[in-house]
Amino acid sequence: MMWALAALAGAVTGVISSWGVGGGTLLVILMSVFANVEQHTAQGINLLYFIPVSIAALYSHIRNKLVEWRAVIPAVVAGLPVSVGASFLATGLDSDAVRRVFGVFVLLIGLYELFAPAKTN
Repeated sequence: MMWALAALAGAVTGVISSWGVGGGTLLVILMSVFANVEQHTAQGINLLYFIPVSIAALYSHIRNKLVEWRAVIPAVVAGLPVSVGASFLATGLDSDAVRRVFGVFVLLIGLYELFAPAKTN
């Protein structure tokens, strides 16, 4: 039964991730809150899970000409060293501290999404 729930959570968050909504964040919450997986472990699983999901989403977005290539290089150049640094920082922190920081992050993003002005194209 737990296998089926894990597969369902993976499928749902995969679809949400491919839309760029933040399915990985939901996956970490599902694993740490409902499956009692330690926060560091849930984040590591999420990173491994994200690799095939992001490749599939990127393929689809490139095929539909939805990638703004001018933004890719600066994002990658900035994102890679910051991710490496943050991962080393996170492994040195207490699991409860990481959980609290992550909770505040999710709360702030949720509040921003609720109260930010709607974007129009």
